[in-house]
Amino acid sequence: MRDQLYQYLLSIGDNSMILGHRLSELCGHGPSLETDIALTNISLDLFGQVRSYFQYAAELKGEELTEDKIAFLRYPNQYRNTLLVEQPNKDFAYVIVRQFLFDAFHKPFLEELSQSLDPQIAAIATKSLKEVSYHLRFSSQWVIRLGDGTEESHARMQEAVNHLYRFSGELFEETEIDKEMKENKIGADLEQVKEAFIQTIREVMSEATLEIPDTPWHQGGGKKGIHTEELGYILADLQYMQRTYPDMKW
Repeated sequence: MRDQLYQYLLSIGDNSMILGHRLSELCGHGPSLETDIALTNISLDLFGQVRSYFQYAAELKGEELTEDKIAFLRYPNQYRNTLLVEQPNKDFAYVIVRQFLFDAFHKPFLEELSQSLDPQIAAIATKSLKEVSYHLRFSSQWVIRLGDGTEESHARMQEAVNHLYRFSGELFEETEIDKEMKENKIGADLEQVKEAFIQTIREVMSEATLEIPDTPWHQGGGKKGIHTEELGYILADLQYMQRTYPDMKW
């Protein structure tokens, strides 16, 4: 069970770490000072959560494994993040839609984890919920503002939704580890999370006058370690310092 729990923690932490890195790329490049600071703060929140997950994972594994080694010294196929969070910052519409889709999943996911029988997972989730509630409010407001804004902002948002929505289905794919954690009341019930996700998406998209793509097909693979080429570029940047100067600490 310890090894399964270790793998489960990696899958949760990897989503936050890769999305946190994507947002950190925007530091100093936001469309306004307000959004620049907000996106950077969201990135910091996500990295704070990652540290909690990986510190717990290192504690479970022992063998001189540290949070830094878990974060920076794995090969690409050992990362278990979904493909959604590694999608590039094409423009502000893509940044906001990617964030909104993840936040709409992340909040009910943490609500489920806050009821976990594992006290450390429950504590991390409960602590993170306040931050993630703010993330969802921020991204929802921008989706509505831009979707129901000018003709150009609406068109750009709809393009981003049409491109990124295909990656949202993977968030709810249940792996063997997900299933085992759910059955032991340690992990989240992804079916319950999906119901909350769909309700949020419908409400916000409707107010934003955006259409949800009608597609039964979704792109997956990230949870199994099969990633897009984008993850390679991210890891080259993320791992450079640790591989060049081993044993550095966050």
